[in-house]
Amino acid sequence: MTTPAFRCLLVGCLLLAGIARAHAADVEPQPRADQSWPQWRGPDNNGISKAKNLPTEWSADKNVAWKLALPGKGSSTPAIWGNKIFLTCEEGEKVLLLCIGTDGKQKWKRDLGAAMRSGRADEGNCASPSPSTDGKNVYVFAGNGEFAAFDLDGKELWRFNAQKRYGKFRNQFGIHSTPVLFESRLYFQLIHDGAAVVVCIEAKDGEDVWKVERKSDGTDENKHSYASAFLWTNGKDAYLVCHGNDYATAHSLKDGGEIWRMGDLNPRDRYNRTLRFVASPVCTPDLIVVPSAKRGVIAAVKPDVKGKIMADSKQLQWRNTSGTPDVPCPLVYDGLVYLCGEAGGLTVLDAKSGEQVVRHKTHGHRHRASPVYADGKIYLLARDGTATVVGAGKDGKVLATNKLPDDTAASIAVAGSRLYVRGYKHLWAIEEKQ
Repeated sequence: MTTPAFRCLLVGCLLLAGIARAHAADVEPQPRADQSWPQWRGPDNNGISKAKNLPTEWSADKNVAWKLALPGKGSSTPAIWGNKIFLTCEEGEKVLLLCIGTDGKQKWKRDLGAAMRSGRADEGNCASPSPSTDGKNVYVFAGNGEFAAFDLDGKELWRFNAQKRYGKFRNQFGIHSTPVLFESRLYFQLIHDGAAVVVCIEAKDGEDVWKVERKSDGTDENKHSYASAFLWTNGKDAYLVCHGNDYATAHSLKDGGEIWRMGDLNPRDRYNRTLRFVASPVCTPDLIVVPSAKRGVIAAVKPDVKGKIMADSKQLQWRNTSGTPDVPCPLVYDGLVYLCGEAGGLTVLDAKSGEQVVRHKTHGHRHRASPVYADGKIYLLARDGTATVVGAGKDGKVLATNKLPDDTAASIAVAGSRLYVRGYKHLWAIEEKQ
């Protein structure tokens, strides 16, 4: 016979177990690193996936698991967690967040407000920043300034408009900067004629943690940065790297204080008043590679640098006066730096010295998407739907050139055994068919 005290203890344990199960049901199981693509540049925010058995060749009728017609165009990269895919697009005069299953069927969509003017006639629009997810919620920022969080079933958790909070957007080609999610906070930069700020907000409620002014002596179009902030971390320490208005800067995650500043990316002795930054830096545990624009300066530093870093600084790992990509971000993997040119071509540099190792001739067309590494291959994607696949490494060669009947500006996302190619007309799931 049980005692009253024992029965009370049993009931309490059952209640606690029920609460734990209910809480667990609110969070999607943590997928393996090779099965998720939680933000623009992947699991480690560097364009690298551990996925295997990925396709090398595809076309409209080869190795396509499915394609889903989209309600309108956009260039945001999908965020993927478990069996859910999140991406933004425009539909008529609205911006939308879509949730799509990995079976190719739409689960839900949410309104992100009115679309503003397009950034460029045939590519950028309010659906350029990419969403991110932590497996519990999805966070989305649109070019009209709407910033919102939803749970994975589409319930809105919070929302605000960045133009009302931080100042009206004033730039030439729209806002395309993607916030970065790290631990329990979101970090982002807004650099344009109306403001130049670096901001940290709480992911749980969207409230500001800190906001700092990002000063610069840049002028004219250079005030319009289209780059995104990125997190550097070695697993122990971390800081934020921002890019635009002639400088790359590193900021403390605690209060936004500036740690280092790289200059001479737009040299004063030949100052270019239209050298706006689009490509973002890439941050690895032991090297940060900083692009500029229009085939200009590209430089690299060790992450432990401090203070002001100019062209003659001994803190530079290396600095090349030409060869930067204009729009695609650099990619660093296994001691090599991969640079995708705006008009095609893949240049491979030695990560320690910055010296060119090899240059591949690839599809000659505009490239907006950033290169991705997965399964021993580098994937490049051009605006006309043509993807070039190059073997990674010093001896790598062009393995395939693949064409889809779609316009493509978003970077490829990788999850499981699939490549997800987001076009203006369709979302494509590419998978090797056995």
